[in-house]
Amino acid sequence: MKYIFLNLLLFLPLYANIVNYKITPNNSLHVENQKIRILDSKFLDFKNKSDVPFHEISDLAYKNNLLYFVSDEGYLYKFFLLIKDNKIKKLHYLNAFTLKNKKMHKLKKKKTDSEGLAFYKDNLLISFERKHRISLYSKKAVKIKKVKIHEDLRNRDNYASKNKGLEAVAFNNKYGVITAPELPLKNKNNQYHRLYTRDKVFAFKADGSIVGLEFINKDDILVLLRQFNYITRRRVASLIKVQLNHCNTKRVCTSQVMAKLDSKDGWHLDNFEGLTKVDKNKYLMVSDDNDNFLQKTLLVLFEIKD
Repeated sequence: MKYIFLNLLLFLPLYANIVNYKITPNNSLHVENQKIRILDSKFLDFKNKSDVPFHEISDLAYKNNLLYFVSDEGYLYKFFLLIKDNKIKKLHYLNAFTLKNKKMHKLKKKKTDSEGLAFYKDNLLISFERKHRISLYSKKAVKIKKVKIHEDLRNRDNYASKNKGLEAVAFNNKYGVITAPELPLKNKNNQYHRLYTRDKVFAFKADGSIVGLEFINKDDILVLLRQFNYITRRRVASLIKVQLNHCNTKRVCTSQVMAKLDSKDGWHLDNFEGLTKVDKNKYLMVSDDNDNFLQKTLLVLFEIKD
């Protein structure tokens, strides 16, 4: 009875607080040097009577005016999104779910670290760390099946640590499901990051930890990386375009820095982890507040400059 009651509470309305929030620095030089243009940014704060947390948002996925967020606490949120005149005009809460297995049971705590989110046709791919895996879920957060991943990713001992797992996932018809560990695997040259499909590996050079993936077009993928210095509190969010069809014989691909947003240059950043495409050349990026009152859940709309 307690379990049923707690799940009913998930459907109580959320009280929304969406506030304009400037992330761009006052020095226009650091804005103009980027190959992206910030269009809008919001601070999101959602609460409801059941205290279902809207915290620790790790990724998002968009389709047909519906925006889904996933939390690394094992929650899936559904919103109506309206973007008009390059602004986030409406973001209305519709529903919330807990991730469940095929038997409709809530995931055990050690299996709830959901990090990456992407549409696969009419369902959702979710990647996990700690118990490193990718699974296909319904839009009501019920597991459909486990997705087969590259053999290098199947052994948990290969990862840099249990908390440096599959932070991101993306999909398109040409490459299928693509994912990446947050940091290079132990047995690989750590000068390169690697993106993994079921049977292929694509390498590229970049600094930081991979936290988000989204296809730009058929062959180019946008990679979100973060860096954080615990002593200086400096944050860097980088966006790298990787050309999966332009790789050498060692599978090292051509890449290009699209943006490097650095707090030392005046960018007002938080822990950006999620990435999704909403229109031609337009994307949303979300930050994880780590359930810390000193941090914020920020939703940023940007476009890649022509």
